Amino acid sequence: MIVEPKVKGFICITAHPEGCKESVKRQIAYAKAHAKEGCPKKVLVIGSSTGYGLASRITAAYAGGAATLGIMFEREAAGKRTATPGMYNTRAFEEFAAKDGLYAKTINGDAFSKEIKEETIRTIKEDLGKVDMVVYSLAAPRRAMADGTVYQSTLKTVGEEFSEKTWNVDNNTVYTATIPPATEEEIESTVKVMGGEDWMDWMDALKEADVLADDVITVAYSYIGPQLTYPVYNNGTIGMAKKHLYESSCKIAEKYKDAGVKAYVSVNKALVTQASSAIPIVPLYFAILYRVMKEKNIHEGCIEQMVRLFTEKLFAGEVPMDEKGQIRLDDWEMREDVQKEVMDIWAQATTENICDIADVEGYWEDFYHMFGFKFDNVDYTKDVEI
Repeated sequence: MIVEPKVKGFICITAHPEGCKESVKRQIAYAKAHAKEGCPKKVLVIGSSTGYGLASRITAAYAGGAATLGIMFEREAAGKRTATPGMYNTRAFEEFAAKDGLYAKTINGDAFSKEIKEETIRTIKEDLGKVDMVVYSLAAPRRAMADGTVYQSTLKTVGEEFSEKTWNVDNNTVYTATIPPATEEEIESTVKVMGGEDWMDWMDALKEADVLADDVITVAYSYIGPQLTYPVYNNGTIGMAKKHLYESSCKIAEKYKDAGVKAYVSVNKALVTQASSAIPIVPLYFAILYRVMKEKNIHEGCIEQMVRLFTEKLFAGEVPMDEKGQIRLDDWEMREDVQKEVMDIWAQATTENICDIADVEGYWEDFYHMFGFKFDNVDYTKDVEI
């Protein structure tokens, strides 16, 4: 069938298999061009099918030559409904890896569940023996517990409501959005879903099963952003979850220090993802940031960030960290000259000039690329097998 993008709000409900394959192919080419000795050789990626998780897997395999086991929660095609982009991404990655002689297996299911943890452990024992790196890159909206309780994440402030400019991507208008404060229950639920509890559960299960190599490295991803977005992000419900994620990294490292386990949080750059597109205020900041960083020739996408993480931060001698012990991949974004220009442009942003002062086109290009659309060398008029 011919597959076209169908966008509803901040999500596209269709995905193009050939476009997703092209996206993976381009990321592989970039990783290959930055191959490095000394990277891990058996890598588990929890949340491996899109965004930073997918880029981590590609980097591990093609910059480091690693065997990779991925965990995803994706949907197959059904009737005229396409599969999710993560499903097409993973199929493409496994196809390329097989041709290149790289081990690549993927488990599809709820990473929060005990069953998927057990299946993962069995697979590691049978195929890999032990893993020397664990990437935790889940971005789930909800988490179901073994007792049937379901926790839902919430995008709200903590304490007081917050009003600031935002950009309605549907109709290209700039207006003032007000975000209400979360209840204690909503904060707790968001931490349950997006915090570090499940990361700790994974590391406990893997260690108990004796499938972690000596001196294993584990890393999870976070974001801080500028003071402008603090009320909705760093100091909001998401920020509370990310603080818990950081605290969990400290607990993992302390608990298993005798085994040489090293646990890091990498604070990454602002990028258009399915999760970030839903956060009020953030898309306007991203579009302005894209323009400024591209003009300075320091803009990066997911694969560029992950290649830099592997080749310049994690596996290039002593790991550079900030005063809290976090890796800062947002170092270029948070440069003083970059933030000053972004804030100057932010102050001017209106509905009338948004397309002139921000990288609206770049924002949408990244958005459509997530779902396999708008690649210049893919013929979208052709029938494809979904």
